[in-house]
Amino acid sequence: MSLQVVNRPFARHILTKLRSKDTDQVNFRKNLVRLGRILGYEIADQLSYIEVEVETPIAKAKGIVIDSLERVVIVNVLRAATPLVEGLLKAFPSAKQGVVVAKRREAEYSKPPEQMNVDIYYCRIPQIASDQIVIVADPMLATGSTILKVLELIHKQGTPKEVYIACVIASKYGVERILSSPYKVKIFTVEVDPELDNRGYIVPGLGDAGDRAFG
Repeated sequence: MSLQVVNRPFARHILTKLRSKDTDQVNFRKNLVRLGRILGYEIADQLSYIEVEVETPIAKAKGIVIDSLERVVIVNVLRAATPLVEGLLKAFPSAKQGVVVAKRREAEYSKPPEQMNVDIYYCRIPQIASDQIVIVADPMLATGSTILKVLELIHKQGTPKEVYIACVIASKYGVERILSSPYKVKIFTVEVDPELDNRGYIVPGLGDAGDRAFG
C-alpha cells in the first residue's frame, strides 16, 4: 500500500485552475480531463512490462511492452469522476469500465467527521480476474467513505492483481484511513490537503467537484 503524489509542475498548474472559484463549468471539466490523462500515464508507468525486440523499417531495436495495459478495469464513481475517466481512457483506451453511482448524505457536524454515510444507487462492475488492474476514479478523497464502499463492491467481483485510486485531491485523514484499511491499494493524487471541515469537505480543496463540473 502506498501514496504517490504527482508533483509535476504542469499537473499543479492545472490543479491551481481547478481550485480557483473563478473557473467556469466548461473549463473545470476540461481540466479534470487533463488531470485524468496525467494520472493515467503516471499509473501506467508503474505497471509491469517485458523487454522485446521489434523490427523497424531499418533494423532491429530493443523495446518494452506493458502487457497489463490490456487488462485494466476503470471504475467510474458517478457523477464527478466522469471527466476524470475520460482522461484516464487516453492512457488506457482498451480498458473495461465499471460504474458505481454513489452519493454521500450531506450533513454538518460539530467537528470534522471521521466517516460519512454513503448511499449506493447503482453498481455495475465486471467480473474481476486475478491478473487484472483496477483503477478507481473519484476526484476527491475526503473521509474515504465512498472509496471504501467501492472497494468492497469491487472485491465482491473478484480479487484483482492491483488496485489504484486516481484522485485529484486527497485529505491527509482520508489517505491514512484508506491505507490502514484491509484493502491493498496505491493512491495517486496531485495534492494532499491537511484538513476536513465540519461537512466533510477537503480544506482548502476545490469545492464540490460534481457540481462544478456539471453545473
